[in-house]
Amino acid sequence: MAGQRELTDDERHLAELGYKQELDRSWSGFSNFAISFSIISILAGCFTTFGQGFNNGGPIAISWGWPIVAALILVIGLTMSELVSAYPTSGGIYWWASKMGGPRAGFFTGWLNLIGLIAVTASVAYGCATFFDLTLSTLSQGWSDGYSLTRVFWIFLLFLALAVLLNVYSGHLMAVMNNVSVWWHVVGAAVIVVLLVVVPDHHQSVSYVFTERFNNSGYADGSTSSPTYWLLIVPFGLLLTQYTITGFDASAHLSEETSAASKAAAQGIWRSIFYSAIGGWILLLCFLFAVPNGADGRPDNAGVGGGGVAYLFTNAMSSGWAGVILLISTVGQFFCMTSCMTSASRMTFAFSRDGAVPGSRLWSSLSKNKVPANAVLLVAVVSALITVPALVEVDVNGVVVPVAFYAVVSVAVIGLYLAFLIPIWLRWRMGDAFTPGSWTLGRRYRWMNIVAVVEIAVISVYFILPFVPGGVPFSADFDWKFVNYAPILTLGSLLVLGVWWQVSARHWFTGPKVTIDKAVVDAFGE
Repeated sequence: MAGQRELTDDERHLAELGYKQELDRSWSGFSNFAISFSIISILAGCFTTFGQGFNNGGPIAISWGWPIVAALILVIGLTMSELVSAYPTSGGIYWWASKMGGPRAGFFTGWLNLIGLIAVTASVAYGCATFFDLTLSTLSQGWSDGYSLTRVFWIFLLFLALAVLLNVYSGHLMAVMNNVSVWWHVVGAAVIVVLLVVVPDHHQSVSYVFTERFNNSGYADGSTSSPTYWLLIVPFGLLLTQYTITGFDASAHLSEETSAASKAAAQGIWRSIFYSAIGGWILLLCFLFAVPNGADGRPDNAGVGGGGVAYLFTNAMSSGWAGVILLISTVGQFFCMTSCMTSASRMTFAFSRDGAVPGSRLWSSLSKNKVPANAVLLVAVVSALITVPALVEVDVNGVVVPVAFYAVVSVAVIGLYLAFLIPIWLRWRMGDAFTPGSWTLGRRYRWMNIVAVVEIAVISVYFILPFVPGGVPFSADFDWKFVNYAPILTLGSLLVLGVWWQVSARHWFTGPKVTIDKAVVDAFGE
């Protein structure tokens, strides 16, 4: 092999897994952590889904629920850190499943992960557009006459186009943006905390924040002591945390572009969860302490439950300060959106590289900047198409709500976490036959993998249940506008994948393909 450049440790490890270095490995360990931290984005999830926790259980579902569920998600992240250390490839979760469970496991994991990543990209982009519109409405009375689904959708398309341009320009630019995003989230969250502590004239008591409970879900006649409250309503509220802390698999998808990936990507996953959990909890506690009182001098639980964080801010302080907080959140959501597109495009590239996506040759090609530009465009187009149902107006108690779109959000989280479950279970099943990388759980994998699998299975069930009584089939109040479409979409996707696998894919899909010359691989033994 005289005259050939000596491979780096990262390139050698990647080659041993069967791939040549095609992507630009310019990401630092901090950048790898930054993309997962940006996608989790406490400035996005804590704002957009605050009402989920507040209405379903009250403050206790947030003050106590957030740290409990975050700890369980951290266990999931730690099990995935061990896997990415052993297999640092862009395919990430799909590659792990193929390696440990064969082509069928890889095929279903890959599609669940890809569906989840694209849906998350769509949901974050739509949320960003909504908050941009809300910010302008708060800061400028002349911006609009009211909420418009059509206007928000056009803003959504514009933001998707901007994310495409940024992603296509260069992979290194995205690494820089994610570095900036971390500090925006840290400093921005700190500014919001200070404003919520200093500006409001009144704050709720510690007792309110940590013991107050109520039930605005419509179930159990508002009961806060029945089995339904504890076994159904409060778990619905805990989904706030599950909604927010997801997408941390991005560290795995960007591992082929990260230096010292076996260690850096593993740390990127668990650290992004850990620091987001702490920051998000502090932020949410400040939200609860800032809940304004109503005209009767009692906490305005109904007003905040119906109006969300915007109502909370505008009634706890002036519209100017409220607009500043919403602007900080909107910018954070924009960073989150661009990071989501990066992660989804890398998964599309990797899955296409192995022939699993129709038109694979097109989506696995790289631009002169070593960026999967076609994959980026595909993610953007599909994100726009699956969000079209959000244009359908549904009036719920006088408020226009894109109900069908919320089902896409649920499918995104179910898809991602079910994709996580498969390789975590397979790793547990392998036991000591698994060859760990430089970052390992040791013997702790035995109980941590089981805890992770059980947690994912439980939340997946709750995500497909009707969130309001009107969505319960065959009930007296049933109406299609209240239906949680997640089970229909999720089971439908699995059915299509199952038929596709049985009829066609099992005959040609063999899992990850080797892209590196055999002579190079053989040279490792010399």
